[in-house]
Amino acid sequence: MTSAPTLTPELERILDSVPAVPVATDALRYSCGDAELEGYLAAPADAAGPRPAVLVLHDWAGMTDHVRVRAQMLARLGYVALAGDVFGVDEQPASPEESAALAGRYYGDVELFRARVLANLDALRADPRVDTARIAVMGYCFGGSGALEAARAGADVRGVVSFHGGLGTGAPAEAGSVTASVLVLTGADDPMVPVSAVAEFQDEVRGAGAPDWQVVSYSDALHAFAVPGADAPEHGVAYQETADRRSWVALQDFLRERLG
Repeated sequence: MTSAPTLTPELERILDSVPAVPVATDALRYSCGDAELEGYLAAPADAAGPRPAVLVLHDWAGMTDHVRVRAQMLARLGYVALAGDVFGVDEQPASPEESAALAGRYYGDVELFRARVLANLDALRADPRVDTARIAVMGYCFGGSGALEAARAGADVRGVVSFHGGLGTGAPAEAGSVTASVLVLTGADDPMVPVSAVAEFQDEVRGAGAPDWQVVSYSDALHAFAVPGADAPEHGVAYQETADRRSWVALQDFLRERLG
């Protein structure tokens, strides 16, 4: 079992927004091709499968406390949750410049991006406590884009949720490829996801015949509205408590509906 990290007050606050129950956490190693990945697995301490499960994909900063806290929050709600690693053990970014370069590599290579996301999904699916028929994928920013790539790839999951993720792709969904329910939670004032990008995404999923999708826009919300501590409004990035709270409620409703 991994030791509990020392969290910022902002992360402590969002973690404490979910009633505390005993949660077991562990680092989990797995691979994708030659790359070694290390995720963070959280589950109710008394979990005996099968339970619904959620893969949580990190933003461009990599495996930070934020994505681990979200996994813990989901575990408190009764899910087996894996904070998944897309970049790999040896490629966690140490600066915004490194983050941009790493994220850009995956945005530019959709096949690699999807392979890494699906490797994380396979690692979660292999846990004996997981009901493999009741899995969802979600992510923040870069991870939100990754979750949507899982949907486009036809991943066998019940639902996909993107929090302020990029909506574009180099490989749009093909007819019949999207079988999961899709929930997009976006900031109405996010300069990285303008209204035109939302419209293009809606056209994409309509054209692909996606059976169930929804886009929710939060007023006055910029990019990273659900990442506590994000504070660069001059670059279109800022945490917003109202949008974070409302989007978390929307996630819970979606998971209850799709995973039971």
